Amino acid sequence: MTTRPHSFAPKAAPLLALALTLSANSGFADEPLPAPVREDARLTAQAFMGQMKPLLIKQVQTVGPAGAIDTCAVEAPALAASLSEKSGWAVSRVSERPRNSAKAIADDWEATVLADFEQRLLEGAEAPQLTRGEIVDGEYRFMQGQLVGGVCLLCHGQSIGEDVRAALEARYPDHKATGYTLGELRGAISLRRPLDGS
Repeated sequence: MTTRPHSFAPKAAPLLALALTLSANSGFADEPLPAPVREDARLTAQAFMGQMKPLLIKQVQTVGPAGAIDTCAVEAPALAASLSEKSGWAVSRVSERPRNSAKAIADDWEATVLADFEQRLLEGAEAPQLTRGEIVDGEYRFMQGQLVGGVCLLCHGQSIGEDVRAALEARYPDHKATGYTLGELRGAISLRRPLDGS
């Protein structure tokens, strides 16, 4: 259901001058992303979620949850690739319990951020507050948490139909993305871009 681009699309956004004032470091940055970079990342993550959710709902209504699994498997990677090309960010989705283990495994930084999001949820954070942006190893990195909504439960919940279960086993034989309840952290949109924007 996800794609993890291996190259960064060029972008002509005027971030270079800002980037030159920041030093890349190893591990976590001491300061968050500059405001313009953070806002650009936030809007890109929102664009993914804002386009994917209505498409998924429409497909569930048209072909049912089992049929929508194939649609999601095709459309989500295509949307991530399209946004990556247009925005200059490498856009992907990650989870500690991925559906597509070939593409959605969190790296060390992403896993740390997901754990932070889980803790924030326990402390009462709302979905829009589940963001984190830092400079890590010469890259701008940003994540926006995704919570389990009502439509998600059809394919990710604790009680799913036999047709859905069969479709999942056929498409993702090693998936781990079921057993969720409403409002749980499903994963996150993850964005990255080199400091020089190239």
